[in-house]
Amino acid sequence: MSEELDRRQFLKGSAMLAGLAIAPGMLLYDLAHGRSLNEPASSAVRWGMLIDTSQCESGCDDCVKACNKENGLPGGTRPTDEQWIRKVELKDMRTGKATSLPMMCQHCEEPPCVDVCPTGASFRRADGIVLVDRHLCIGCRYCMMACPYKARSFVHEPLHDQKPDVPRGKGTVESCTLCVQRIDRGENNTACAEACSKAGHKAILFGNLNDPDSEISKRIRTVASTQIRADLGLNPGLHYEGL
Repeated sequence: MSEELDRRQFLKGSAMLAGLAIAPGMLLYDLAHGRSLNEPASSAVRWGMLIDTSQCESGCDDCVKACNKENGLPGGTRPTDEQWIRKVELKDMRTGKATSLPMMCQHCEEPPCVDVCPTGASFRRADGIVLVDRHLCIGCRYCMMACPYKARSFVHEPLHDQKPDVPRGKGTVESCTLCVQRIDRGENNTACAEACSKAGHKAILFGNLNDPDSEISKRIRTVASTQIRADLGLNPGLHYEGL
């Protein structure tokens, strides 16, 4: 009987630790699932990006640096270093045209990472942002294999000096969150888009795809854009102009 009581007390304590506050009034589980103090995520909104590759300069990594700073990523170049945005250099062998673009989680409407996750750790919010619940992730990396964009990273080493509003953890998978911590604070812009604009490139436009009057929706209606691997039918939230 005493052993069973000890077991129950242990499980109760573990459950309490899982809800440990990481910021005033906010729980790690709540943040992972996008429940802000003000209002829940809504399907009336679908966050996305339009990236103008003609304005994205080869060798420029302002968006990458901004992402690293915002989310507390190391910014290293080792194969084991976490990277939520990477710059991809393309070249058309027929014309010689070179194109540079940022590649990150595409926040698909039908995300394959969610389909293969055995624990439900990978999930899609009502507003289209695809996230990973660190409490449920067991590090199997099925989602990394399923992602056609190679957009996810695995945390191999212990983490230190983490940012309280960007929960991360060794042994878990992570990727671009569209700066969900900013969204839930009502800022409605990502660090990468902000940095790109401040640098004068203005290659990244972030906004609500469901709002026909939003700047991003108007732009998509007037320019030729494409979704990477549109043939897969995943309906990514990221659109690229100039590809």
